Amino acid sequence: MSTINYTTQIEAASKKIPADIVIKNGKIIDIFNLEIIEGDVAISGGMIVGIGDYNGHKIIDAKGRYISPSFIDSHVHIESSMVTPREFSKLVIPHGVTTVITDPHEIANVAGVKGIQFMLDDSEGLPLDVMVMLPSSVPATPFESSGAVLNAKDLKSFYEHPRVIGLAEVMDFPSVRDCSPEMLGKLMDASSQKAIIDGHAAGLDITGLNIYRTAGIMTDHESTTATDALERLKRGMYVLIREGSVARDLKALLPVVNERNARRCLFCTDDKHLDDILVEGSVDYNIRLAIEEGLDPLLAIQMASLNAAECYGLKGKGAIAPGYEADFLLLDDLKTVEIFQVYKNGELVAEEGEYKNILSQHDSIAEELTGSVHIPPLAREDLQITMKKHLANVIQIIPNSLTTNHLVESVDMNGETFIPSIEKDFLKLAVIERHHDTGNIGLGIVNGFRLTGGAIATTIAHDSHNLVVVGTNDDDMLQAIKELKKLDGGITVVRNKQTIASLSLPIGGLMTNDSFHQVDKSLKGLDLALQQIGAPNTFNPLLTLSFLTLPVIPKLKLTDKGLFNVETFEHITVEAFPMKITSSLGN
Repeated sequence: MSTINYTTQIEAASKKIPADIVIKNGKIIDIFNLEIIEGDVAISGGMIVGIGDYNGHKIIDAKGRYISPSFIDSHVHIESSMVTPREFSKLVIPHGVTTVITDPHEIANVAGVKGIQFMLDDSEGLPLDVMVMLPSSVPATPFESSGAVLNAKDLKSFYEHPRVIGLAEVMDFPSVRDCSPEMLGKLMDASSQKAIIDGHAAGLDITGLNIYRTAGIMTDHESTTATDALERLKRGMYVLIREGSVARDLKALLPVVNERNARRCLFCTDDKHLDDILVEGSVDYNIRLAIEEGLDPLLAIQMASLNAAECYGLKGKGAIAPGYEADFLLLDDLKTVEIFQVYKNGELVAEEGEYKNILSQHDSIAEELTGSVHIPPLAREDLQITMKKHLANVIQIIPNSLTTNHLVESVDMNGETFIPSIEKDFLKLAVIERHHDTGNIGLGIVNGFRLTGGAIATTIAHDSHNLVVVGTNDDDMLQAIKELKKLDGGITVVRNKQTIASLSLPIGGLMTNDSFHQVDKSLKGLDLALQQIGAPNTFNPLLTLSFLTLPVIPKLKLTDKGLFNVETFEHITVEAFPMKITSSLGN
């Protein structure tokens, strides 16, 4: 803030001069006391300078609407929307989100520091404040092949950027527990900057949580039960309540929230597809759902604004009060969180669901972020799973969850070769390394997709983003792989060796330069194609497939190096041997 603005703002606050903008006839949400108050809201130089009785050069008549602080998404991967940060801003601003805390580890796993720099550059000058947490775990584990490796020295200089505010989700728990020098370097660099450190405590016991807190890790978004959340709150962590496209944890976690601990609770979306944002919303959906579940509306809004701002040290954000940025909403209804208008720094940026700002679209993409799919020609033989016996370790998906079950089941065989079964819903899963042309192929068996034919493939495969394909037969799987090579990354659905729908994502195999309207049209085409191959509509099969490769979320996952047991942190064979695991198939 310049001296001139500071002087002008104080003079406007003291009523020596008119404010730039005054909002009249509104019901102000006092986010500190959780009550509704009345008065004019005076704004000068993009900052709120007073609540009371004010005159201004411009008057906004709220006409009895609620004046709310705008919303903050406390943890989101912009890449999961499949559009660039510039386009993403057009998508979420109409939903009342004017600040996001983002972790660009998706593109970083593909393109390293160039990927981080792209996200920073592309988010400059937006009416959305994109605050960046530096990817802590690239790769997430040593049990897979990523496109890049980021060491502490690679990250350190980024702390000089004004929008870099911390170290993103630390998911490599063994490196923290075992005091890996490289991981300690990242933690110490963040600590020296007084930067916040995000956690990723999926599946950790109490001792693991103690280790994380001792290491300075302050947040976690991986709670899936109220008990999980409570243990984190007891240890002084912030609990980020997630409601994304796959991980929908809000209903399970909300019972832990009360007026005594709510200030340590925030909302986030983590990974949410563009089409889901268009239909449901962003953090505004979390708020609405929480209110429907019985949470006080003002408390829900506090969690999405002031709590998130204070957690991440964003002074001046999250409240309607003097000294705070004029990022606010006019709400038609408090319980349904119906947004009439969205303001950023006092400027109207969205009205009745329509984005109002004008942003130029980039005409070209940095060459270093394209051409990321490197796969040698494959044949049926490359996709064969051979076993001496019929007993197999099987990944069972859990709809609308990132976690999976570990089944041991008898599967169909042709001699010593696994045969997918549509009737029993045992399909073939393959993860193909696509960054360095290594030829690595991890093979597995998955239950729960319920496809009646065809194959689905994508280069969105968290977190190393190799190519993952699930199918009912080898021919369709091979065609899907060929299609993604041709597209330079993306998503495709195949049946009878014919591509029936695709979406090209040439930016690291994760994003496109197209508008969100064009992407939404392509996603609708993919949805129709998924119906043709029998995919259920009770969960998102594309996002579910994308997370079957994440070896830090229990219980069983697949990487390009093979089947991975997350609970023991080791690769295992597809062929199973007698063990103390009981089938939950059909439960």
